[in-house]
Amino acid sequence: MFKIFAIGLLFAMIMASFAQINDKCLQCICKTESGCRPLGCAFDVNSDSCGYYQLKQLYWVDCGKPGGSLAACSKDKACSEKCVRAYMTRYASRCTGGRTPTCQDYARIHNGGPNGCKIAATAGYWNKIAPCYNSG
Repeated sequence: MFKIFAIGLLFAMIMASFAQINDKCLQCICKTESGCRPLGCAFDVNSDSCGYYQLKQLYWVDCGKPGGSLAACSKDKACSEKCVRAYMTRYASRCTGGRTPTCQDYARIHNGGPNGCKIAATAGYWNKIAPCYNSG
């Protein structure tokens, strides 16, 4: 039984290592969301969106509640990036069916939640990110 658990844990750790958003993709999301500025919280689609990455309360909870509060974390670029990276590590493989996630997958998850890359409406968000990501 322990061997099965150990193998499962190892597999999960390997999958998590593949689900790492790269710095360029992260920066393109930041530029699109806020111009990479620590914007204050403002109401947007059913709840407040805050900071560099326009994080919402549930997103912040799902990323592990870094920084003590959504407002505090969203104003700190390092904390916000930690949150986005944790969120992507948690959800990217769910959305991709086991293949290595692309920036498009990450962007659509960021915009549409854990299953965002399967939601047609998030394709428009990717179209905002793509020129930045695909530039030299």
